[in-house]
Amino acid sequence: MNESGTGTAGTRVEERLRAALAARAQSVGPADLRPLAPPPRAVRSTRVLLRRAAVGILALAAVAALVFFTVRGGPDRPAEPARPPRPPGPAVGTPSPVPSSATPSAVRPSPSTPQP
Repeated sequence: MNESGTGTAGTRVEERLRAALAARAQSVGPADLRPLAPPPRAVRSTRVLLRRAAVGILALAAVAALVFFTVRGGPDRPAEPARPPRPPGPAVGTPSPVPSSATPSAVRPSPSTPQP
């Protein structure tokens, strides 16, 4: 490019570069180019294939173990209670009513009941 950046006339260095590139482009012919062929397929090494197979087998084993332990995991009978059950009968510390041997007297109304 020239100093202003808009003209077509170039400096001596630009003219020399253009001439060198044009000469190089003219010197390349069909014999210099490689033949047209698809790129060769990359050959995978045995180590990479073995690593992938091992990872796949380990993943399958992990899934099988997970299924085995989740399906088989539950007990056949219900779980034991957290506390032992209380013995039958009255609870300890709760007083039970004792029947009296006296004959009941006339029923007296409570003081809070309204009288007729």
